[in-house]
Amino acid sequence: MSLQTPPRLLELAGQSLLRDEALAIPTLEELPTELFPPLFKEAVTRRHSKTLTAMVQAWPFTRLPLGSLMPTCELDTLRAVLDGLDVLLAGKVRPRRWNLQVLDLQNVDENFWTVWSGDTVCSSKAMNKRQTAKDCAKMGRQQPMKVVVDFYLTGKKLDEFLTYLILWVKKRKDFLHLCCKKLVIFSMPVQNISKVLELVDLDCIQEVEMNCPWELSTLAKFAPYLGQMSHLGKLVLFNIYVSAHISPEEKEQFVTQFTSQFLKLDNLQKLYMYSVSFLEDRLHQVLRCLKTPLDTLVMIDCLLSASDWENLSCWPSMSQLKELDLSGIILTDFSPGPLQLMLERAAATVQSLLLEDCGIVDSQLNVIVPALSRCCQLTTFSFCGNPTSVAALENLLRHTARLSKLSLEIYPAPLESYDVEGALNFSKFVQFRAELMEILRDLRQPKRIMFTAVPCPHCGDKASYDLEPSPCCC
Repeated sequence: MSLQTPPRLLELAGQSLLRDEALAIPTLEELPTELFPPLFKEAVTRRHSKTLTAMVQAWPFTRLPLGSLMPTCELDTLRAVLDGLDVLLAGKVRPRRWNLQVLDLQNVDENFWTVWSGDTVCSSKAMNKRQTAKDCAKMGRQQPMKVVVDFYLTGKKLDEFLTYLILWVKKRKDFLHLCCKKLVIFSMPVQNISKVLELVDLDCIQEVEMNCPWELSTLAKFAPYLGQMSHLGKLVLFNIYVSAHISPEEKEQFVTQFTSQFLKLDNLQKLYMYSVSFLEDRLHQVLRCLKTPLDTLVMIDCLLSASDWENLSCWPSMSQLKELDLSGIILTDFSPGPLQLMLERAAATVQSLLLEDCGIVDSQLNVIVPALSRCCQLTTFSFCGNPTSVAALENLLRHTARLSKLSLEIYPAPLESYDVEGALNFSKFVQFRAELMEILRDLRQPKRIMFTAVPCPHCGDKASYDLEPSPCCC
């Protein structure tokens, strides 16, 4: 028989109040502060809308993190909370205990509703300590309330939660501040996106992710909004393609409309581009506009010209990189010099370097490795998918001898592991891996190291060797 901690008297009192909304609402003014969070959470669970509305009006903390409860909420919960705010916004006299300044609708990772352990002072500090952000640039003193939300825009129209919120904000935009820190677009017409962004102070936005196949002309229509996001720190672009029906002049116009916005992004530090082809021969139009060095540059499966590649390391924005990912960019016919120079310039800062499936051959690798050996902060290095011989891999491993912070290394199966038809000889792979590991252990003790093969031409699987050998299905 297990012993369970009996419920505290305050908890029992709160549960008793919720059994009778008519009794609960008048007593909120006298309710102990520490009972508000558990009682509010219980009211959400039991769908006591009238109690929720009244609790918002008496909320004793500066912040109400409703977003962390939203996965279990229904539209009626949001409606009840906003009804409570309506009373506050319309009233000339504030309730005695009301201290609410921020309605936080972000679905944050932390569960703020579990910090209440009975220590009222510590719990109050925990609730008020986490601010959603610094004061927003355009938030005037006349705006008594801030609503913080991350927008995830998918489909052809907004979901019912966002639809209700947007309509509510639109009618009250003179009395509150709608603050969006993160904007993610999966798939939505630009005209519908515009309806949302017109209600948001765009310089509040810190992250934008366009995770949808957009034609270049659509990106150009969105570009003016991007240019107003002066505090944008992270930009992610996926699958931006160029229609075969536009003229070279139109393409140049659309590219310029987009790249010119980077002149206004004073705080951009993280740039991610996946399957972006329209910047071929025009990458300099982005990099020359950046006013601060990037700490993250990710270009995966993008098209680069020889000119793009030769000039990549010349820009000041490349001097303090912490993460560089060029996976899927075929570098076989390019000079290794620009990559060598980039690594030399960022040797004191770079922590993650991913060069997967780049077609880097032995002669190129041998030029790069001296610069790689000076990247003293490197923790993650992946070179898998490149056609590399045993001798070149041995040289690479010897140059990593002083990289004591490496915690994850991924290398390709040596070329000698494959037969003339490109099929992997698994026994040779295991043998070469053992020889390379012996060389490496004479130099240092690796934390985690993997060797992977290219996809099998018969089954498409990759053979690998992490802690244990893992052959393909064949």
